Amino acid sequence: MRPVSAASASQALPLFNQGMRIGLLGGSFNPPHAAHRAISLFALKRLNLDRVWWLVTPGNPLKDNGGLHDLDERVEAARRMANDPRIDVSCLEAVIGTRYTFDTIAYLRRRTSGLRLVWIMGADNLAQFHRWQNWRRIAAEVPIAVIDRPPQSFRALSAPAAQALAHYRLPENMAGRLADQRAPAWVFLTGMKLDLSSTGLRNPDGSWK
Repeated sequence: MRPVSAASASQALPLFNQGMRIGLLGGSFNPPHAAHRAISLFALKRLNLDRVWWLVTPGNPLKDNGGLHDLDERVEAARRMANDPRIDVSCLEAVIGTRYTFDTIAYLRRRTSGLRLVWIMGADNLAQFHRWQNWRRIAAEVPIAVIDRPPQSFRALSAPAAQALAHYRLPENMAGRLADQRAPAWVFLTGMKLDLSSTGLRNPDGSWK
């Protein structure tokens, strides 16, 4: 990561109080859509969270970012879509100069040690989690909530990362205590019915529908 001033980083961090339970939802948000909001509201309830932070990435290292809209445009669109006082939108990764989740979590662990963090991902991301840089270290740093996205369930739960972390999976009825667990710990949450994707909301030329 490139050096970053304390002032600029603090401006990119949403307001918080010590002891808060914060869900982290990272993504390109290209564009943000109703499923991002629905997942966040679902996680707030099921995980007993105080806030969800949308971390709008400068670009996904595992995707072609050629059609990626300007960061400021995506952040502003995300704020309009969130439309809930419990959902905060941040461009922290751009400020600290990374596109990698592990760097982001390591930074937050150093700067927000009083928070109880949970990383939120869809089942489609669990299916490829083993391709993320330092994925084992991510799992060792922060509890993870995986939101089921049929028909991805079987593929996700049989993927290398899910198999490697199977011993640390909690039963779904413990989801409300996930933020209090010491990592590695993860839970697979079912019951989300809405299935949208940013890809499906983009026109062939990359513009948003």
